[in-house]
Amino acid sequence: MKRLTKLFLVLCIIGLGTAEASFPVKKGNNTEAVTEDSTAPKVDVEEMDAFTISDQEVLDRAEDIIDSTEKTSKFSEEDWILLALWFFLGGFAAHRWYAGRPVGWNILFILTLGGCGIWALIDLVKILQRDFM
Repeated sequence: MKRLTKLFLVLCIIGLGTAEASFPVKKGNNTEAVTEDSTAPKVDVEEMDAFTISDQEVLDRAEDIIDSTEKTSKFSEEDWILLALWFFLGGFAAHRWYAGRPVGWNILFILTLGGCGIWALIDLVKILQRDFM
């Protein structure tokens, strides 16, 4: 058995030493200068103006992004209530009853002690991510 293991290790080492890339690799220095390609398509500046947006549109979009992040970054009152219920009455699935989860799952949560704590931790993470309700 030891011989077979040693033989296997030797073959693996030899195999790794002879492995090659699955794509062609050019060796050597690549010192070619970059030049302008005359076959490249030319871009008309007037065509580009059709795709640009005004400064006011940029400001409006930035304000929308800022407003949406301010709304999502703060905990709502329901999130705080869920967190308090999880902390103080989590063993009785109070946070799950408050969120309106199915009765059968809530009873199973109580009987299994929050899925041996794993289910309870998952609920905590979902509450903190504001994804519980």
